[in-house]
Amino acid sequence: MTTALVLGGTGPSGHFIVNGLRARGFRVAILHRGKHEVPEIPDDVEHIHVDPHFRETLAAGLEGRTFDLTLATYGRTRLTAEVLAGRTGRFLSVSGVTYRSVTNPELEAPRGGAVACREDDPQPTAAENPFVHKIVETERAVRRFHPTATIFRYPYVYGPYQLVPREWSILRRFRDGRDVLILPEGGMTLAMHGYAGNVAAAVLAAVDRPEASAGQTYNCGDERQYTLRQVAQIIADEVGWKGEILSAPAAAGVMRGYLPRGRIEHRIFDLTKLRTELGYRDVVPPKAAIARTARWYLANPPEIDGEVERALADPFDYGAEDRLATIIRGSVSEMAAAAPATVERSHPYAHPQRPGEADHRGR
Repeated sequence: MTTALVLGGTGPSGHFIVNGLRARGFRVAILHRGKHEVPEIPDDVEHIHVDPHFRETLAAGLEGRTFDLTLATYGRTRLTAEVLAGRTGRFLSVSGVTYRSVTNPELEAPRGGAVACREDDPQPTAAENPFVHKIVETERAVRRFHPTATIFRYPYVYGPYQLVPREWSILRRFRDGRDVLILPEGGMTLAMHGYAGNVAAAVLAAVDRPEASAGQTYNCGDERQYTLRQVAQIIADEVGWKGEILSAPAAAGVMRGYLPRGRIEHRIFDLTKLRTELGYRDVVPPKAAIARTARWYLANPPEIDGEVERALADPFDYGAEDRLATIIRGSVSEMAAAAPATVERSHPYAHPQRPGEADHRGR
């Protein structure tokens, strides 16, 4: 039987990947610290409980072991790539967002660059963004140790077991009986997201096509994307919320987690390569996936003021939101009163009623 090692396996996409490998005939082992276990992982999956962040613990935990396939989704990937060099038939790894237009939109002209980001788009230098450049260097290290490795650039992944669930900032307000939801910039920003089951399907598509995917890098995410406002509306419809959605400038600081560092630029990835080379298609329509995720968090709510809410950095300060809502409504009324008079618009093309005659506007 062919063997597979998954570093991680208990996060949002982990159990989809593990069970997808099992369905393909792999005997699967997952390597993680053992701090989190999920019921979706069957008993026939081996658990290797070591810390994947250090060379010595990885080497000790994997001493004498070889695998037909290794998938690194957790830990320090460059160390994993080094330790597994010569000990795995295939190496696949999950990376993150490395495009300069997303991480440093202020460096592009026009600001934010063009949508959507392709796999060969510019990445920031160490001077421009030291943290993101480390991700770039990790991808290069993977290539050094495993020239035929396949790298997947994940977007924000949503679904159960997400450590920073975007849905909870919306759901908790609905659950707490709030009648107003204030979104930064009207919630009109588009940011790339991928349902856990969908990004797992992208990884498994590479497993199924070893020759096509060898040495390649792929953007991942849902084929169809929704704005934050649309996500909120999908969740509202799912739970029956009938309140009012208001817009505030990003500078107001409402729900900061949705606009990293206050950036309002769109963050969309081009999936053409993934679709054409690996035949990727969403296995779960994103609208259904968002609703499914919302139901899961309602049934499994994070602890109030607990680890998840601290990670969200959302104060849930309803008193401040009420004051802001009053300001927003008042300013909208003032702007409407100060707006210039409406000018009637006419259709740009002539519409004559009879041959040879001008239309009612003399055109």
